[in-house]
Amino acid sequence: MSTPTVADASAETAQDRLARAKDASRSVARLTSSEKEAALEAIAQAIEANVDRIVTANGLDITRGREEGIGDALIDRLRLDELRVAALASAVRDVASLPDPIGQVIGGHRMPNGVALEQVRVPFGVVGAIYEARPNVTVDIAALALRAGNAVVLRGGSAARESNTVLVEVMRDALRSVGIDPEAIQTVDDFGREGAKALMHGRGFIDVLVPRGSASLIETVVTESTVPVIETGAGVVHIVLDESAPVDWARDIVVNAKVQRPSVCNAVETVLVLRQAAPLLVPVVASALQSEGVAIHGDDMVAGLVSNVIPATEEDWSTEYLSLDIAIKVVDTLDDALAHIRRYSTGHTESIITTDSRNAERFLAEVDSAVVMANASTRFTDGAEFGFGAEVGISTQKLHTRGPMGVSELTSTKWLARGSGQTRG
Repeated sequence: MSTPTVADASAETAQDRLARAKDASRSVARLTSSEKEAALEAIAQAIEANVDRIVTANGLDITRGREEGIGDALIDRLRLDELRVAALASAVRDVASLPDPIGQVIGGHRMPNGVALEQVRVPFGVVGAIYEARPNVTVDIAALALRAGNAVVLRGGSAARESNTVLVEVMRDALRSVGIDPEAIQTVDDFGREGAKALMHGRGFIDVLVPRGSASLIETVVTESTVPVIETGAGVVHIVLDESAPVDWARDIVVNAKVQRPSVCNAVETVLVLRQAAPLLVPVVASALQSEGVAIHGDDMVAGLVSNVIPATEEDWSTEYLSLDIAIKVVDTLDDALAHIRRYSTGHTESIITTDSRNAERFLAEVDSAVVMANASTRFTDGAEFGFGAEVGISTQKLHTRGPMGVSELTSTKWLARGSGQTRG
């Protein structure tokens, strides 16, 4: 019997693909580290060999997205040019070069009766992902899942359907070329909403589901799923500037965190400035932001220090702009800054700019987010920057994994017990 193609939706259901992924996961789990490395190298080479095809398909998505008015932030996330495609292939090779987590012993001891216990890393089995307008995620999650010995089922959304179709076909062909079951990479994009529903209700097939995208998408997946979900949250990201913040650090870090790529979840959205520092820092930071085309939403004191400020509303403090917009607020003390973050943060990333070691250490200790920084741009919250090669997403939950998710975060554990005839009395 021939294997159904990715595009052959009429002859099957979304659950059929989930079942095939589950079957394939058993053989993928048995692959050696070198076999997984070979598979990923084949994928990297196939991406490079099909760059024109990938960029052409992406161009169709970009054109449709502009016609549908999806916005500049999503267009930026959606876009794949030759450089970004090359970066995808490079990221796959980076993942291949990572230590294989499978079989790693992470704990163990010998029981008093002599039974030897080991806790070892094992694959989850089948990783599902639901995401929007991010064709790079199609490759990143597939590569990380395979490196950890998992199969993967992808739902990439309608905005990137042409790009994702080609990328999945290219990766499946690459697996086939090295003798690995191509059913280990599946997409349910062509089933539309029914594909997403199959993933969310895929008990027995999907071992863990990761949503990436808007707050509404994540909320839908978290509330509707009957399978375990690793929540990746929106990024209402904060930077605090205290009285000791060097002017150049404050300016350069805030501008980088906002401007370098404003459409991503680790871009800063709110800057909190301690009152004593405001007359010195706010004009400099605001001017540098405005010179980069950033619109400033500020409180009354910010408006008194800077021209062309949009009056901030309550909604601004909880907004993830994903654009060249930023909210700036003056607060009286570090206590007030911490209180503001507790109220409005989504638990993603926060940073403080200070040369006061006590303030820095207090901030690092008290802020309850996945990544907390002192004197660094929030743009560093990224799997590749953390040395993971790529990332599945930024987990903002507290169970199993938190922060950038790499290969190890796509594993579970099991206990191995080796005895010599012991029985329990």
